[in-house]
Amino acid sequence: MDMTTFDKLGLTYYSIMDAPDDVLNKFFDDATREELIGWLSWNDRNGVYNDEDHMNEFGCLMTKEDGIENMKNQILPNRVVSEQS
Repeated sequence: MDMTTFDKLGLTYYSIMDAPDDVLNKFFDDATREELIGWLSWNDRNGVYNDEDHMNEFGCLMTKEDGIENMKNQILPNRVVSEQS
């Protein structure tokens, strides 16, 4: 069985929200569109992310780039950046 990008980077659906920027960017580079859809659907159960729902709502499939943008919009505003002394 193939390892997911989450597995390869030692992440879970929860821990990715607090991952360092370099790890988060690596995840976005390596993740599949399906992995992004999986996380988005888990994090926002009322969202329109799977292919059937997205096609019905918007007339097209969500691209990987759209998935990354959506995921960033859900993760980044909630991040707490600690000040370094």
